[in-house]
Amino acid sequence: MAKVLSKSVPVSATVFPILFAISIVHLLNDTMQSTVSALFPVLRDSMHLSYKQIGFIAFAMNVTAAVIQPLVGMYADRRARPYILPVGVCFTLVGVVALALAPHYAYVVIAVMLMGIGSAIFHPESSRVAYMAAGGKRGLAQSIFQVGGNIGGALGPIMSAAIFVPLGQISVLWFVIAACAAIVIQSYVARWYGQNALQPRPAGSKPKAASGEKKDRAPGGLSRNQVIWAITVLVFLVFTKHIYMSSLSSYYSFYLIDHYGVSVQHSQLFLFSFLAASAAGTFFGGPLADRYGRRNIIWFSILGTAPFSMLLPYGNLLWTSLMCICAGFVLSSAFSIIVVFAQELMPGKVGLVSGLFFGLAFGIGGLGSAVLGWIADATSIDFMMKLCAYLPLLGILAVALPKDEQVRA
Repeated sequence: MAKVLSKSVPVSATVFPILFAISIVHLLNDTMQSTVSALFPVLRDSMHLSYKQIGFIAFAMNVTAAVIQPLVGMYADRRARPYILPVGVCFTLVGVVALALAPHYAYVVIAVMLMGIGSAIFHPESSRVAYMAAGGKRGLAQSIFQVGGNIGGALGPIMSAAIFVPLGQISVLWFVIAACAAIVIQSYVARWYGQNALQPRPAGSKPKAASGEKKDRAPGGLSRNQVIWAITVLVFLVFTKHIYMSSLSSYYSFYLIDHYGVSVQHSQLFLFSFLAASAAGTFFGGPLADRYGRRNIIWFSILGTAPFSMLLPYGNLLWTSLMCICAGFVLSSAFSIIVVFAQELMPGKVGLVSGLFFGLAFGIGGLGSAVLGWIADATSIDFMMKLCAYLPLLGILAVALPKDEQVRA
């Protein structure tokens, strides 16, 4: 890998070794992040937490990331900052250690906020690397980057069933190894990124946008208002997607325990099946969008989830698990495409767009977890799941997006 990373590669080529490297780091980063939700059943019992307190833990981590990520993206758009790639994972490393040793609820909240800072630094600049290494395959590149994170998130329930439930909170310390591995890989990626994003320019030449980006102009003749409207629609679609995802990633295991009487460990296996299907959907979404169009796949992904989400709360355990798997696969094909679509709407602002949309994803996920926890406490977890089932219907707003040829003309 070192040999590949040391070379300067034309931005027109798709640099798969770099894409796979940042995908692996994304996997390691999100595996560490997933320890938080994977610990929820353990923390609920050991610290006697309510659903509102559990929701606030997710809120604290995700909103910390949400606030910082756009700022990191704007900062990186001015000049590439390769050195911050390993720095972000260092924050996550400190958060992992703090989480494993946290004796009280307040310390847990502080630990997850440190992990949120790590994600805030990691995602925007790594997304810029994916954009630069994509060549002409931006959908595929973003999907490769994203699928690593989804796989990492899917490992959380397995870790809960196999490690956290039997061994307890202290077992989180094992993930120090993952953090150290991620720091090493990010150091290699940072070297490639620095060599390709910071190439010296001939005297008197005008600066070029990093990573082969277009000049900052409205694409395809779209007016400023049309671009603003399209970005607004994309933001709203991210909102609906991640609120629904939060209802499942944070509370699906509790729903299975309370509604069907399954054990904590078995509930984590059902949650894993949902998250694994989400990872598969993320991988297939990008290549399908490259072939059939960004707008078409966004439309299909979010609105197409509705039949499965609406049927999910009304069947037996097998039916519910099948509907959950289908909903996860279809819905998760959208996010990487939404990011690429927004990057093409705002050329020259890859870092800002990446930070904004990753920040929104984290922030909405955290806010959703907190609000849904309050609803579950005030009513019941059954009512909360049935209420969230209607959110994917709002995907009909994708019809307001401009056509692909308008964006890339």
